[in-house]
Amino acid sequence: MVTVKEVRTKAEQKAFLDFPLEMYRLNPYFVPPLYGDEKKIFSDDYVYNDTCETGYWLAYRDGKVVGRISAILQRASNEKHNEKRVRFTRFDAIDDQEVADALFDAIEQFAKDRGMNAVCGPLGFSDLEREGLLVEGFDQLSTFEEQYNAEYYGRLIEGCGYAKEVDWVESKLTAPAPETAAKLKKLSEQVLRKYNLRIGEARNVNDFLDRYKDGFFDLLDVAYEDIYGTVPFTPGMKKMMIDNFRLIIDLDHVVCILNEKNKVVCLGLCFPSIAKAVQKSRGHLTPAAIVRLLKAIKRPKIIDLGLIAVAPEYVNTGIPAVIAAALCDMLNDPNIEYAETNLNLEDNMQIRNLWKRFNAVQHKRRRSYLKKL
Repeated sequence: MVTVKEVRTKAEQKAFLDFPLEMYRLNPYFVPPLYGDEKKIFSDDYVYNDTCETGYWLAYRDGKVVGRISAILQRASNEKHNEKRVRFTRFDAIDDQEVADALFDAIEQFAKDRGMNAVCGPLGFSDLEREGLLVEGFDQLSTFEEQYNAEYYGRLIEGCGYAKEVDWVESKLTAPAPETAAKLKKLSEQVLRKYNLRIGEARNVNDFLDRYKDGFFDLLDVAYEDIYGTVPFTPGMKKMMIDNFRLIIDLDHVVCILNEKNKVVCLGLCFPSIAKAVQKSRGHLTPAAIVRLLKAIKRPKIIDLGLIAVAPEYVNTGIPAVIAAALCDMLNDPNIEYAETNLNLEDNMQIRNLWKRFNAVQHKRRRSYLKKL
């Protein structure tokens, strides 16, 4: 018999956080979040508490934890899209339909009690969190920005009455042929000249953020307005994002394009992969893990594509070629093995066509599900 219990105590919170770490202890593709960051979801002053209501549940059988799930009523998203949805996230379970049924029953009751008419996910508090269920690419290393899951999760979720709403695809990119890179560089220079654009410069990361942070948040709010799963940036979200950027941004992996009025009109942010650096410590920042992190940040072998945004009025100007040319330069670094695109919506052909200029291999697919109540 399966019993589901809402997480209330410190011990239950720890069990909630530890369950996937134990479940995937020996899995070479699972990459944990930073444990300290994940603990913050239970804090009274968590950055998303002003726009969200949450619930957390554990499933037990014979006194042993066999699954977990979390609900997020994201009010800002519902208001933005005129919806009545609850998001599910942090779903992990053994391969047992009874366990999945019990967990999703709990989250669906949470939604009904609050007058909601649908449950969707996996989606986090915002698109800055891990989102999407892995449905292809189970033998591929996750990036730090992604959540790994076993292949049977999709079957369990669909067994609870959920169906695909959207898919994302992901690709590995290596440098294109030299002649293609040369053409991209030439096209990039032409676009910059034609539209009187320039690459934003900075002395260091702090200077870069001080100069451009307001501009790129304005850009992201406009460029990502209609993208699935996004929510408007709150002051708390901005601060959290900037604090994280200060730790891992390398100006060699950033492109910020300004117009003649010094307005940020295009932004491309890549991050050094820290996936392998956090695996051994299971997300805990031990002294050894900190050494691995610093090494990964200073001399990355893989770069993760984080954010790419273009102001609407520049979408059809060829400005993505500037981003592509900059990425070519990054990939020509002999220390870099490849770049990971992270999640691209499958119908976002503008960005997917951009990757065709590289040696690209689609190696993962993720899915968000929907069930109407």
